[in-house]
Amino acid sequence: MKDSETEAKPISLLERCWCRSTLNTVPQRSIREIKFLHTPHCPFQVIAKLKNNREVCINPKTKWLQQYLKNAISKIKKSRQTDI
Repeated sequence: MKDSETEAKPISLLERCWCRSTLNTVPQRSIREIKFLHTPHCPFQVIAKLKNNREVCINPKTKWLQQYLKNAISKIKKSRQTDI
């Protein structure tokens, strides 16, 4: 008889983190698009789609990415103010 608590259970695909490892350096000119994922079971994840269609995970604490986020938020705030 098997002990139900020790049986291996499949991990839901929704609970898996997209990024298992991250890169600190990615040439910004090679990035086509950036996606941000935040799920309950994973830390904040940043996925960059490169011009060669490869997807890589970027460390969200990277300095250039932090600056990019600040600039993007600033642009969004400015565009909302001009829409009013």
